[in-house]
Amino acid sequence: MTIERIGAERTGAGGQNLPFSPATRAGDFIFISGQVAMNERGEIEPGGIEAQTKRTMENVIAVLAQAGCTLDDVAKVNVWLDDPRDFWTFNRVYASYFPNGAPARSTVRSQLMVDAKIEIDVTAYKPLG
Repeated sequence: MTIERIGAERTGAGGQNLPFSPATRAGDFIFISGQVAMNERGEIEPGGIEAQTKRTMENVIAVLAQAGCTLDDVAKVNVWLDDPRDFWTFNRVYASYFPNGAPARSTVRSQLMVDAKIEIDVTAYKPLG
């Protein structure tokens, strides 16, 4: 089995290279790197947890598409919230992306490495053959 790297290298604020692949495929599994509410300028989307959750989920969807997947292929989601008081608002927005039932999920409170309120990574299952 080989590991396929998916997606072009990205840059963050100030043009700094981000040293990771947006996604990798290992067999039938696709691993999407942690996504934050980074916009096309490499800046964190302004606004509260609602705006940042929407932007983060849209970034997840975009990387999944690069791997030939959709949210329907997602088996597991990991979520990091900067502030636990944002949990209920995050949960409401997140649920709207999975109207037919959500995948397994873990959600924890963690100080993030960038000035974001949320980070999400996902594991998708999409058989090769």
